[in-house]
Amino acid sequence: MKKQLILASTLAGAAILGSCLAIDRHQATAAETQEIEIKFSATVGEKSFNCGESYSNLGTSAATVTPTDFRFYVSEVALIDGSGKAVPLTLKQDGKWQHQNVALLDFENKSGDCANGTVEIRDRVIGTIPKGNYKGLQFTLGVPFTLNHEDASLAPSPLNLTSLWWNWRGGYKFLRIDMKNHMADKNPDGKSGTESSQIAHNAGNHGSSHGGGLHGFMIHLGSTGCQAEGNNQKPTSCANPNKSKVIFSNFDSTKNKVIADLNSLVSQTNLTANQANTPPGCMSEPKDGDCAGIMKNLGLPFGDKPAAGQTFFKIQ
Repeated sequence: MKKQLILASTLAGAAILGSCLAIDRHQATAAETQEIEIKFSATVGEKSFNCGESYSNLGTSAATVTPTDFRFYVSEVALIDGSGKAVPLTLKQDGKWQHQNVALLDFENKSGDCANGTVEIRDRVIGTIPKGNYKGLQFTLGVPFTLNHEDASLAPSPLNLTSLWWNWRGGYKFLRIDMKNHMADKNPDGKSGTESSQIAHNAGNHGSSHGGGLHGFMIHLGSTGCQAEGNNQKPTSCANPNKSKVIFSNFDSTKNKVIADLNSLVSQTNLTANQANTPPGCMSEPKDGDCAGIMKNLGLPFGDKPAAGQTFFKIQ
């Protein structure tokens, strides 16, 4: 009986000690890390993006458009320390906006013409990082390959939005910006861009339709040329990953925010015309000339043109 009491006391003491050690480790970890918020903002030139608002003088044709969607995924977010080392941000797993190392930024609120989105907006990435002095920021516009080819209907939030997903092979739309065009959409053949364009993609690419018949210009960035051994298997590689790595050497999370500027993105694109026999706008297809200026401004290679410095994002 005495031995049993001693054993019980020993086990109880061990349990208490284990709990104390766990608390100490948690407190030590909290003391060694800091919470960081990386703030983002969507703009059209000097104006803030708002659902239903029209913006003029966009692109090479000085078009007037009404954006109806403005969302994008970022991943691999890191701060850059004084020695130039990128230190990854451990994202808060909130079950809604952030999953693993991927975060969704959402600037539409499903009001007015933004009927394809969600009511809530999200303008920041939240996570923790070891305490230290950081001078820069880097992130990737896109979803990592390991997560990009999941079934959106089964994936955890924020990767469960089918409006930001093509199909199993194509994966997610890393960036989705849709616009209604207020100008005549004429091609050289005299037909409208909608009449001259074949909205359907072949089944091996991105499915049959993008945008639900929206008359205008759409920008859907994602991976293309993804190859799989069979129709029911995930791709093993993509010829065009189309993920853009963004680096800012000077960034202070307590003072600065990241601006995503639609005006800069489309500065070299004619928003009132569409290449014949292609979907309206840019769906990331390598032979679609409407993507040339957009890919350049995203810092991505396109066709025979190498990657250039991105201009879509800037620091304020």
